[in-house]
Amino acid sequence: MIPEELKRDRYWRSTLHIFLESDRLRQFVATHIDFDARTINTGGLKRISRPWSQSERFMLNLALHLFNEQHKLSNLSDMDYLDSNNKRIALEAIKLRFM
Repeated sequence: MIPEELKRDRYWRSTLHIFLESDRLRQFVATHIDFDARTINTGGLKRISRPWSQSERFMLNLALHLFNEQHKLSNLSDMDYLDSNNKRIALEAIKLRFM
């Protein structure tokens, strides 16, 4: 269960949007996000994402960057690799973070 205050927090809200809307990332919410401790196991996610496609890794990296800017997004132009659904999810998450 996601705490209500996290649903209202712009950092969590944008990150959770990507995780919950992405078929690839949704499966890792329960295993890599600790809502009680308010943490994301970024190292574990980065390790398991190594064999993923470029677009899947971009979505993970965008989610982590929107959560905490110390997780750098190397190239925003990699958004070109996203299909229309993932592009929509990414743009919605960016809007949730900055609006």
